[in-house]
Amino acid sequence: MSEDKAAESVEPAPAVPVSAPAEINSIPNGKGHETGEETTAAAKTPPGDTTELEIVPNSAQNVRSEDPEANLAESQEFLSNMEDKKTTRFTDFEGKTSFGMSVFNLGNAIMGSGILGLSYAMANTGVVLFLVLLTVVAVLSSYSIHLLLKSSGIVGIRAYEQLGQRAFGTPGKMAAGIAITLQNIGAMSSYLYIVKYEFPLVIQAFLGIDKPSGEWYLNGNYLVIMVSISVILPLALMKQLGYLGYTSGFSLTCMVFFLISVIYKKFHTPCPFLDFTFNRTASVTAVTNDTGYNPACIPKMVNLNSQTAYTIPILAFAFVCHPEVLPIYTELKNPTKQRMQHVSNISIVVMYTMYFLAALFGYLTFYGEVESELLHTYSRLDPYDTLILCVRLAVLTAVTLTVPIVLFPVRRAIQQLFFPNKTFYWPRHIAIAFTLLTLINMLVIFAPNILGIFGIIGATSAPCLIFIFPAVFYIRIVPEEEEPMRSTPKILAACFAGIGFLFMIMSLSFILIDWTSGSSKASSGH
Repeated sequence: MSEDKAAESVEPAPAVPVSAPAEINSIPNGKGHETGEETTAAAKTPPGDTTELEIVPNSAQNVRSEDPEANLAESQEFLSNMEDKKTTRFTDFEGKTSFGMSVFNLGNAIMGSGILGLSYAMANTGVVLFLVLLTVVAVLSSYSIHLLLKSSGIVGIRAYEQLGQRAFGTPGKMAAGIAITLQNIGAMSSYLYIVKYEFPLVIQAFLGIDKPSGEWYLNGNYLVIMVSISVILPLALMKQLGYLGYTSGFSLTCMVFFLISVIYKKFHTPCPFLDFTFNRTASVTAVTNDTGYNPACIPKMVNLNSQTAYTIPILAFAFVCHPEVLPIYTELKNPTKQRMQHVSNISIVVMYTMYFLAALFGYLTFYGEVESELLHTYSRLDPYDTLILCVRLAVLTAVTLTVPIVLFPVRRAIQQLFFPNKTFYWPRHIAIAFTLLTLINMLVIFAPNILGIFGIIGATSAPCLIFIFPAVFYIRIVPEEEEPMRSTPKILAACFAGIGFLFMIMSLSFILIDWTSGSSKASSGH
């Protein structure tokens, strides 16, 4: 029916415009789009329409420009009925965030506390095997983002949940929204757990307090609340995700400081290292032979042991940033699929380099003695080392500044699930952020064992967001006329979804084994 309207509105000059709206408006059921790339559609629009965000909506709006409904800001961001699907886009704050700020935001979304466990992963895989696995995961993550961007380009939508709705209707939208909410709430909780347990120790060490006597400023619960109110909440209330580019840049600077410190300590730590406690020192020095040569100080290129399989989920989820990709894409200045893919690739390459260097030099410092949390191992050298204390403070700052980035997709998911046709409203924007932070603080303060539950959530939601959803959405959304089900891209996407199911089964199995054995070695968090 929309096509008939478009055709009627251009009857005075049918020779040129009739074909363009017909081709573009044939998108709603995923049929008839000739190339699947938004650049082709852009070529059929007037010369002034160079940005990807304007492709689907404006081609119809140029023909029906007198329709007052066409200018509603957010009513076009959500799918309310079949006809709306033909002119849908998700553009809260389009075209305002620079390329560099977008790289900072996505890089900060990738960079989680998981970097602290990568040296342990290398110790249990070996340098070469770790590098191979990390490279594979980085490539798969980039491919996953490619699937998301291509799917969003075909339908003119930049919301993960709406891709789910286009592919599978309401169940798809609900599944994507719930997965994003659970995954990111789990990530934010893990970051605040670090604040709760690490911040008091840092303050205690800086102040030289050996035996705390109940000082309020050494109470982790109070510190979490104070950090949430004074730092996280104001940043979470920003209307535009792009504004957080500055804090994301500072957060990444803190992690660069962490990396430099890890490299520096490698060249100032003897091997075998001398433990701070006397008994541990004696046991370590005892393994040195008469020539002063210690076989424990030789790095292993490939190492397969009982813990190797547990480290694979850590690597598999090292590049979790997919809930943030489309919101960042929405706000990118001069947005095109290729430009956003460049943002993603640069962010992944930078994080890949930092991950590998941090893991390598952390491993070469402690070798087989490295712990699952790298900073704890440094504390065994000297709990009052000023440099390591500064590093701990930098890591705390970095994870704190990451929380607002992770909160934005959760708020967007909630808005899409419960307020799909509402325009931007400050009280609602503030209320959702405040409620989320309150909930997360209560979890961190009153449910200290909730991380086990979030381990299960991460083992299910992370593979869905990284592997399964992008692949199956792509298969469903890309028209068969363009890419048949047996075409190479769709076969690769199907295999990619299979990898996601494999990682999910593997991660859940390891967590359940740990629970039944009473240990806690498996980790699938970001």
